Amino acid sequence: MGLVGIVLAAGEGRRLGGPKVEVVIGGQTLVARATSVLLGAGLPDVVVITGASSPVVPIPAVVVSNPRFADGMGSSLRCGLHAAIERGADAVLVTLVDQPGIGIPAVTAVLDAYRGGSRIAQATFDGRRGHPVLIGAEHFEEAASVAQGDAGARKLLGRAAEEGWLTLVDCDGDDRDLDTPSDLERWMTQFYDESENPLISPPRP
Repeated sequence: MGLVGIVLAAGEGRRLGGPKVEVVIGGQTLVARATSVLLGAGLPDVVVITGASSPVVPIPAVVVSNPRFADGMGSSLRCGLHAAIERGADAVLVTLVDQPGIGIPAVTAVLDAYRGGSRIAQATFDGRRGHPVLIGAEHFEEAASVAQGDAGARKLLGRAAEEGWLTLVDCDGDDRDLDTPSDLERWMTQFYDESENPLISPPRP
């Protein structure tokens, strides 16, 4: 059994004006960038959950379509967990398609927590809890049951934090979502410099 990477990329992106997977930064779509980060961090098995759009993803990642994507992110997480169970996964590492400031270093840090024995781990950025999130197989059923609307695994992570078995991993990067055109403009003008930003892989030729 191994670790499966999951990219949640099914949303319609209504506030942005269209599916986020189709946004291009530096010659790559957001979905290609997010997938490449997981592959680049050494995850051989990556599943991209799609819905509102049918993007091309880097090989060897596979696409799993969520027919209930309009129900919210929770339905996509359930879809990803089901795919992981079918693969006999020991754990999943979940990330979002609309956070291009999260790069290989953050993913690697969370993977290191898994290799150190953590079964529930969550990245933090300047004290904010965010993604990537690691969930061990023994928690898949609970994670799926609480994944409603856009809440994802928030209730599971909250319980883990309260009971003291959530591993928080301090990470470098910018974890803010790209939800609106102004978010995209802000990120492009303030954070994106392909020649200087080590968190962002340059476009592949």
